[in-house]
Amino acid sequence: MSQDPRVALVTCSQFPDLDAYDSVLVPRLRSMGVDAQPAVWDDPAVDWDSFALSVVRSTWDYPGRRSEFLDWAKSVPRLANPAAVLEWNTDKHYLQDLDKRGVRIIRTLWLEPDGENTGRAMHTRFPAGGDFVLKPAIAAGAIGAGRYTANDPYLRGRAITHARNLLSEGHSVLVQRYIPSVDALGEVSMVFLDNKFAYAVRKGAMLHGPQEATDRLYQREHLDGGYQPSDKELDIANRAVAAAMDTLGNPLKPFLYARVDLVEAEDGEPVVLEFEVTEPSLFPELAAGGIDLVCRSIAGRLSPV
Repeated sequence: MSQDPRVALVTCSQFPDLDAYDSVLVPRLRSMGVDAQPAVWDDPAVDWDSFALSVVRSTWDYPGRRSEFLDWAKSVPRLANPAAVLEWNTDKHYLQDLDKRGVRIIRTLWLEPDGENTGRAMHTRFPAGGDFVLKPAIAAGAIGAGRYTANDPYLRGRAITHARNLLSEGHSVLVQRYIPSVDALGEVSMVFLDNKFAYAVRKGAMLHGPQEATDRLYQREHLDGGYQPSDKELDIANRAVAAAMDTLGNPLKPFLYARVDLVEAEDGEPVVLEFEVTEPSLFPELAAGGIDLVCRSIAGRLSPV
């Protein structure tokens, strides 16, 4: 009697049983004849060779251990998405690759550890007015991000200190003008499975009001799983997926999953805020048929079940 194919839904020790959005996949996969199991990525007791497929899900502790995480990914024989994808996507410099390929991203200023990063230099480069966001290039969720008001001397000074602290630790830093529409409209997360649009979710703002850096991993509040994207949102999200594939040399297999986060720019056009193919929350239970769609994509990477 043949055994059901085993699939690892990869997580971290903080969430050994997976995040709530991922744990809902386990019973559905098992009903499809797939032996789905949570597995902590850095647990030495896990035999990754025993799984027909390993799917990265709730590995939110990787930013402080990125090299170790990527070494692990390279050692896993059947990983979706594969190690080369994770290496590219776990550093937000990937936004530059999308930009070079004609995908409009949120306007971003880059500060590098080896650049001129005196307080005066940053003061002259930061936005002159309005709110702006600082975030490290390697981070999960909103960790390390801070929202500041440019024309408030105290907060501007705190932003400079925040950036210099990140830079002194060897982090590249993104400086992005905060788009006011986010407070009213939030962000749109476009979920792709096997490079095909599956469903969209609208999320509330992650950073509320001028503040210093946050240690929050992510948030669940104000999520709408019934969002219907516009033609413009569909177009830019599809182009982002195609640009990422082109950057990576058009690998033989499409991304098992991808999430394109969009916001509305000042001119009313959608722009890419994030492109996630590492461990994005896919919010499957919020979208009609979302759990089934995600599970069928995972099962589709196996022998027929």
